[in-house]
Amino acid sequence: MYPKHMRYTKEHEWVAAEGEIGTVGITDFAQHELGDIVYVELPEVGRQVKAGETMGTIESVKAVSEIYAPVSGTIAEVNAALTDAPETVNKDPHGAGWICKVKLESPKELDGLMNADAYAAIATK
Repeated sequence: MYPKHMRYTKEHEWVAAEGEIGTVGITDFAQHELGDIVYVELPEVGRQVKAGETMGTIESVKAVSEIYAPVSGTIAEVNAALTDAPETVNKDPHGAGWICKVKLESPKELDGLMNADAYAAIATK
């Protein structure tokens, strides 16, 4: 259910690293808990983020939730398609529903995140 090549946070974000770039999104568990997503506030390209800090929000018919940076770095790209189609996060949270790409400040931070099995164990509680 959770892609093995990704790393996960207890706040239900994921990051998939390729070289010095980490693609970030929210997990299937998170989108399911939120329900129908109607708006995504994307972080600003060029913004510096620290792991654990708020970098945007997701609004659903149920609630507004913060998106936390799973890693530190600089926002390199955002998924502008979510502006017109925020429901993409519901349809494909681990693929087309990605939120942003971060140029990693310290790739070693990835070692402190959960693997898919560890995340699945907390997501099912």
